[in-house]
Amino acid sequence: MRTRVKICGFTRIEDAVYAAHTGVDAIGLVFYPPSPRHVEIEQAIRIVNALPAFTSVVALFVDEQEAKIRDVLAKVPIDCIQFHGDETAEACRIYGKRYIKAISMREGIDIPALVLYYHDAAGLLLDAFHPDAKGGTGSQFNWNLIPQQLDLPIILAGGLDETNAKLAVQSVRPYALDVSSGVEARKGIKDSLKMAAFIKQVNEGDRVTT
Repeated sequence: MRTRVKICGFTRIEDAVYAAHTGVDAIGLVFYPPSPRHVEIEQAIRIVNALPAFTSVVALFVDEQEAKIRDVLAKVPIDCIQFHGDETAEACRIYGKRYIKAISMREGIDIPALVLYYHDAAGLLLDAFHPDAKGGTGSQFNWNLIPQQLDLPIILAGGLDETNAKLAVQSVRPYALDVSSGVEARKGIKDSLKMAAFIKQVNEGDRVTT
């Protein structure tokens, strides 16, 4: 099975278009004002409209008000929503869109129970826990915390870059990898060489595991 790749936190059109042509499956747009990767609706529209065919767009929210989410969905062509806060399963499913639920990994977390709770999710995104940030920290968690044979696709995030992407594929065998800070020149500005190297390493990992 081919490991999919999502790169999150685009703020510039040229970065997103380059990622698409390099082979990324999905781009992530952050609608969380405290984030340095936050985009306003107008910029998000410009980014999405510049993308070539077959590139999925994921909108990331953190405990956002329903009205704001519906406003984004009404104006920006979004394929999937990523909820990165403490949203309940009921709050995630009311928009009639496929959704991904991000889980902050820490000792004692019950992933099988969360799989049952978010049973209609398109995937669970497992990210490093940080008390003061919601993703994009560049921190890695202990991959041994991930149970085997889960009933939802697992998207691995947290501290990924071109130096460990191949190992992540080989060790965890997730449905997808999600990277943000690991392919940046600086926060919100992607590095084309790092993006290309990351995707190359994922592809090499797939060749070894198949």
